[in-house]
Amino acid sequence: MSCEVQTAPATAAHTLDPESLGDHVDALYRAAWALCGSRPDAEDLVQDTLVNVLKRPRRLRKDNELGYLLRALRNTYNSRYRVIARRPVEQELSEEHGLSIDEAEVSARELMEAIASAPGNYRDAVIAIDLMGLSYREAARSLGTREATITTRLHRGRQHVARELALLT
Repeated sequence: MSCEVQTAPATAAHTLDPESLGDHVDALYRAAWALCGSRPDAEDLVQDTLVNVLKRPRRLRKDNELGYLLRALRNTYNSRYRVIARRPVEQELSEEHGLSIDEAEVSARELMEAIASAPGNYRDAVIAIDLMGLSYREAARSLGTREATITTRLHRGRQHVARELALLT
């Protein structure tokens, strides 16, 4: 009695051919446009995806290059989204955002005392960003922490200073 084991034919792994990527650009562009919603962002996303894919040779298990490229596109999009979400929102200030007469009467001494009364980590972030004018990256590097941590500490430090100054008026 012989027992034969039947196995499915194995698909050999192959290397992604950089020359064949041009065949998939249109499909990648359509998918990118659906993700981004704008033509320039879609073009940038496709370009970034192809750069990431071409950085090193890719071994594919099945003969599905388009599926692999679409996954790479989605992963590149998600990475960009996470980076953008971590950045603080920048807002243009106008005259309406300026200090009122009452708020302008805070002396430099009162301001420095309010900053000094903040907890250490918050105080360091406020001093690095607001007083010394460092960027978030420079402040994070000099304080030995991540940019996201600096953003949080700066926000809480500013809230503390605002509360302290509100108590004075």
